[in-house]
Amino acid sequence: MKVEVQKNVMQANNELAAVLRDKWEKSGTTVLNIISSPGSGKTTLLERTLERLQGKVKAGILVGDIQTENDAMRLSKYGFPVKQIITSGTCHLEAHMIEKHLPDVDADGLDLLIIENVGNLVCPSSYDLGEDLKVVALSVTEGEDKPLKYPGIFRRAKAAVITKVDLLPFLDFDMTAVREHVHTINPDIHLVELSSKNGEGMDAWVNWLLQKVDEKKKVNLSR
Repeated sequence: MKVEVQKNVMQANNELAAVLRDKWEKSGTTVLNIISSPGSGKTTLLERTLERLQGKVKAGILVGDIQTENDAMRLSKYGFPVKQIITSGTCHLEAHMIEKHLPDVDADGLDLLIIENVGNLVCPSSYDLGEDLKVVALSVTEGEDKPLKYPGIFRRAKAAVITKVDLLPFLDFDMTAVREHVHTINPDIHLVELSSKNGEGMDAWVNWLLQKVDEKKKVNLSR
């Protein structure tokens, strides 16, 4: 039956995700799984993030897309190992894909592994990749009701990044409403508003990410 097959797939995924999580706990690697709909600006966000991470952490990047290696080519310019994962139709990344390609970006341990998931707010939110942090990105061009339409990912995410805020003067976007929607769904979520184009809010985002990396390192060293 279809339901039973799906149940078995999810169970296998979760079991492997637990193995990966244990591996990263032992190595002290912080793992970020960034999820958004297509066109939210998450690849540009990662470009500006990698610029600011140069010389500060040892990072690797896994990039998921249905086709093309365009995003990996863009992100490979910043001196970190990058591997494209082409899913050939699958609308999300799964733990076995991460395990298969992890050696391409992690030769001898990382401080930070960034996973850019396939552009989709539904399927990726249900698949555990062993990550520490799910981060959802939402651009001001998408509408402030996105959190209400896709509450699952906002409920599971540790942070929400509102992108393209430089466009606010040209749009009918209610930032107060989106803040309320996000925090109604997840009162504990960390909310960042930024522009990858003009740099507004980028330092706050990167500092939060580095704080998470440092926190995990300290926990690992205290064992």
